[in-house]
Amino acid sequence: MIAAGITLIVAAIAYLLGSIPFGFLLVLLFRKEDIRTKGSGNIGATNVVRSGAKGLGALTFLLDAAKGYVAVFAAKWLLGDWFSGPDVYAIAALSAVLGHMYPVWLRFKGGKGVATAFGVFLALSPRAALIGLAIFIVMMLIWRYVSLASIASAVAFPILALWLNRGQQTPFFIAVVVLIPLLVIVKHRQNIERLLNGTEYRFGKAKPAI
Repeated sequence: MIAAGITLIVAAIAYLLGSIPFGFLLVLLFRKEDIRTKGSGNIGATNVVRSGAKGLGALTFLLDAAKGYVAVFAAKWLLGDWFSGPDVYAIAALSAVLGHMYPVWLRFKGGKGVATAFGVFLALSPRAALIGLAIFIVMMLIWRYVSLASIASAVAFPILALWLNRGQQTPFFIAVVVLIPLLVIVKHRQNIERLLNGTEYRFGKAKPAI
């Protein structure tokens, strides 16, 4: 019972932390605009950049990644050796990403989870996360599609994490490490359709508001 109660508390705190809509708040605070009415309508860093606020977009990415990292790191730090382990970290990671994708404050309409997923990955498996980031950067430099680079990184991460941390995972931890990238990819389903149709937004090109 104690373990279940602590797990629920970790999940709730991580979800609420992940649900802080930094992109929405920053654009509202500094530009007096609703980012949901701009570009793709997404609250994530990419759409903030596309709205014309590059600095706020970069800050959105950093803060969205930070909240994912803090959610997992806080679970490790607060619980310590008393009640800690891969399953608890996995719960915190998944809850933070779900909080970003489905924030209660915005009627459960959030972002695609790329930056927040990177943050939780950085806490769960730093080497895998940094290699995934390198893959993202290379893909962006070559093709300049944020969505394609994000999907490629999402595909690579679970493979890298499970390979680099062999023997350190439980079945539940493995399931979550695979599930989070799948959620990110599912959130990109419209981008995938546009990539296949040749109509996807290429970073650096202007896109009219819709």
